[in-house]
Amino acid sequence: MITSAGGRLRLGIAVVAYNAESTLVKTLDRIPDDFRPRIDEIIISDDASRDGTFEHGRLWATRPQAPKTYVLRHTKNLGYGGNQKAVYRLALDHGLDVVVLLHGDGQYAPECLPDIVAPFESSDCAAVFGSRMMEKGAARRGGMPLYKRVGNRILTRFENRVLGTRLSEFHSGYRAYRMDTLRSIPFEANSNGFDFDTQIIAQILHIGGRIVEVPIPTYYGNEICYVNGMKYARDVAKDVLEYRLASRGFGTFAWVPRPDEYAFKERDGSSHAVLLEMMKPLQPARVLDLGCSGGLLAARLKQQGNEVIGVDSAEAGAVRSNTDLFYIADLNEGIPPEAGARFDVVIAGDVVEHLVRPGDLLREAARVLRPGGQVLLSVPNFSHWYPRVRVATGAFGYDRRGILDDTHLRFFTRRSLRRLVRDAGFDILEERATGLPVGAVSSGGGLARTIHSVDAALMRARPTLFAYQYVMRLTPHAEGTVFSDHLDVLEFDANRPGKAPTVA
Repeated sequence: MITSAGGRLRLGIAVVAYNAESTLVKTLDRIPDDFRPRIDEIIISDDASRDGTFEHGRLWATRPQAPKTYVLRHTKNLGYGGNQKAVYRLALDHGLDVVVLLHGDGQYAPECLPDIVAPFESSDCAAVFGSRMMEKGAARRGGMPLYKRVGNRILTRFENRVLGTRLSEFHSGYRAYRMDTLRSIPFEANSNGFDFDTQIIAQILHIGGRIVEVPIPTYYGNEICYVNGMKYARDVAKDVLEYRLASRGFGTFAWVPRPDEYAFKERDGSSHAVLLEMMKPLQPARVLDLGCSGGLLAARLKQQGNEVIGVDSAEAGAVRSNTDLFYIADLNEGIPPEAGARFDVVIAGDVVEHLVRPGDLLREAARVLRPGGQVLLSVPNFSHWYPRVRVATGAFGYDRRGILDDTHLRFFTRRSLRRLVRDAGFDILEERATGLPVGAVSSGGGLARTIHSVDAALMRARPTLFAYQYVMRLTPHAEGTVFSDHLDVLEFDANRPGKAPTVA
């Protein structure tokens, strides 16, 4: 096997086994003789079997014709998924490039190993799966029971529909992975059960990995099946739905990869769209973008002729090219002095809810503004109907993003947000509300447009209940002005152009 750099790929065979003393050696003996020199090592992982699986594996490893072989025995049963985690960790430690998963019960033909690894020689695929469903009638001829064939097809169709894939089979255990792919996904957070295989598919798809399928024969013999079919079906269905929800920002599931940076909110009426619109009368300007993430908003601001200095706690994406200057700093400690002062605009887009003392940052923002400068602030609305329903039904929990983002330390309603900015020394020049981020959970179409229209109407009628975020234009208090908690605030609604401001 050849890498793109011209070197040979180091190949490993991971054999997972449980109570397989009657089949393990027969399965290993079926590895083609002419293929064995291509194997750098075999890892046999006995998952605390109650029979002689470990001893049989150890004896096979001593044969002169056997490739270099490691035989492991777990003192506690880790489960099908847990066993894979252990063997993949070892394969990564040993510096292998590709690892093939082979079952010790002989259900998957070792004779097909050359076909399983062949795609790695000619492509940059992330994984190769052996499929029993690619060739019509092959599963039936191989003895797969009717109920398993039907269940396999129903589940595969459902998983393809949810994940947007076109795999012929999700439930084959004959697989090979490029180790660079395993390094890039949180596979150790996966289930220890049989649904591990479904979760790893979603993880590979999430990073844009390409999965290649090759046909394999079906074999059903006297091996013992440890899979509870109904529980397995329920688990894999739950997994793909969890992935779909988490990838849209709902729920926090450790096995679903987390994005490195916040996405730019493109759609009209989003907080980023409103911030860009608020910037128009202030341009060109010297802008301080606090919590800039990968600098996607900053890049738009630069395109509009502004100078943008970004600050965030970590460097993400292409932030240095998207900003004129970038500084790494913990905003809980304030604005870094090296960022400078006398900014025309300070943007705190979806930032203050992540801070321990958000008022301190706003006071810092006032300090670095030039006379007449403004702060543009966007904050999620905790009194929106979505978190209200979650709390009222006892289903409160954090999401991957949005109002209930699991990195939020503070929650704000319109009243508490107004109090925060007044106490930090600001007047509210303009306040707008944004609606549901329909674009984040839908690709568009008539239904999305209808939802957007209905949501906009509801937001205009009752912003405290239907506003998803508040976006404010702030200016520091004029010196000597007295403020009270009963101060009227002028509210401008971007969804009603031409309308006079109303008193909130």
